[in-house]
Amino acid sequence: MTHTPSPTPTSTPTYTSSLTPLPHHLSLTETARLIEDRALSPVALTTSVLDRIAAVEEKAGAYVTVTAEAALDSAAEAEREIAAGRHRGPLHGIPVALKDLIDVAGVPTTASSRVRDGHTPDADAAVTERLRAAGAVLTGKTHTHEFAYGLTTPQTRNAWSPEHVAGGSSGGSAAAVAAGTATFALGTDTGGSIRVPAALNHVVGLKPTYGLISRHGVTSLSWSLDHVGPITRTVGDAALVLQALAGHDPRDPASLDRPHEDYTRALGEPVTGLRVGVPVNYYFDRVQPQVAAAVRAAVDALTALGATAVPVHVPMTEYVHAVQWGHMVPEATAYHQDTLRAVPDLYSDDVRMLLEAGEFFPATDYIRAQRTRTLMHRSWLQLFDGIDHIDVLAAPTVPATAARTDQTTFTWPDGSTESVSDAYVRLSAPANLTGFPALSLPVGFDDQGLPIGMQLIGRPLAEATLLQLGHAYETAHRPVPQIAPA
Repeated sequence: MTHTPSPTPTSTPTYTSSLTPLPHHLSLTETARLIEDRALSPVALTTSVLDRIAAVEEKAGAYVTVTAEAALDSAAEAEREIAAGRHRGPLHGIPVALKDLIDVAGVPTTASSRVRDGHTPDADAAVTERLRAAGAVLTGKTHTHEFAYGLTTPQTRNAWSPEHVAGGSSGGSAAAVAAGTATFALGTDTGGSIRVPAALNHVVGLKPTYGLISRHGVTSLSWSLDHVGPITRTVGDAALVLQALAGHDPRDPASLDRPHEDYTRALGEPVTGLRVGVPVNYYFDRVQPQVAAAVRAAVDALTALGATAVPVHVPMTEYVHAVQWGHMVPEATAYHQDTLRAVPDLYSDDVRMLLEAGEFFPATDYIRAQRTRTLMHRSWLQLFDGIDHIDVLAAPTVPATAARTDQTTFTWPDGSTESVSDAYVRLSAPANLTGFPALSLPVGFDDQGLPIGMQLIGRPLAEATLLQLGHAYETAHRPVPQIAPA
């Protein structure tokens, strides 16, 4: 794996603005407006982000590769196009980082693994193509837990406390956005890998409906659970990125062929009448008290804005762990089978152990997991559309704030213990199994100053409703995005 430090930028923007805070602190929505108004240069913004990378990356460990020279070239080209009246939209000239599972032609895709040393794709992933078409500026590739098979991303540190994990597997992307070393980023989510690090780093993470964003050109962990989505500073930012990325792609067999919609349409609309399901089981079991209190307070804030809280019982929760692993383990092993047998020593110990375990997974158990998953999907549709009728389910994203880097377990108030990985995947996995969209957004900090996240889960293709509610909450309670200290 290589890391290319950013050079001292030498480009001079054709127009600049004296901004406080500095451009790398601003949200995508803010920078897009300033760039369109020609109050901020794409080169000035990109230079600010690259300077921030140079200042904090050694401590943060968010990036595998920094593409500084190419980023400045892309920013200069965006600046010329905008000056000539060819503004492509809100992502034009905006710096983005991509999780190092996502192919970029000519840039290594390492999956943060020695197995992939020297692997450089010759074509872009579908999402990379869409970002290029939108005029976004690639600053580099961010660390993942090796091949996305874990929930901590050990190479990366939490943006708010380097003694704590960033979460995974999209930890590099979340830490980069939180630290100001990318204006927005993309991650992947197989069991919570966008939402977990988003919650632990005080940023927004959106796992869309399964099939809404193409996974073509993205290294797979578990094909039936994998999703690609944005990590941003605000909910409004996430809506802008989803707008650019959603759409049918015949190269992805799971891609949904449906009319494109405007995911920004409901931002700012009242939430009066929307029904928010609050689980009476599972989602608040074995949860740190401060996390539970912050999420319940956030639900109260939504009701104060006009939403209605509805207590609900979430079905089939006793099967989540078995069905999640029943899909992920055999599917991951099938993907890695050839390299696992050829170069097993190049995998890290934890990932190799999981992949080898998949060799012994019976096909009958995999079929049972699929059947149970189908029943779970149906029961969740009934949860939303049944007699109680809810628009979203509101719950903690993860049951605990960021673990220490040397921590292996959590001890819960009832005295039970749980591994860090099992704890982090427990509340996020249901949205992967059902394919329902889920949005994680910041709702506070614990008494150690570590971020707390709430997730809103909706019925399939209800992204606009999730974004509407999330935007309403953050507008009332977090109007200015917070950047982690250097």
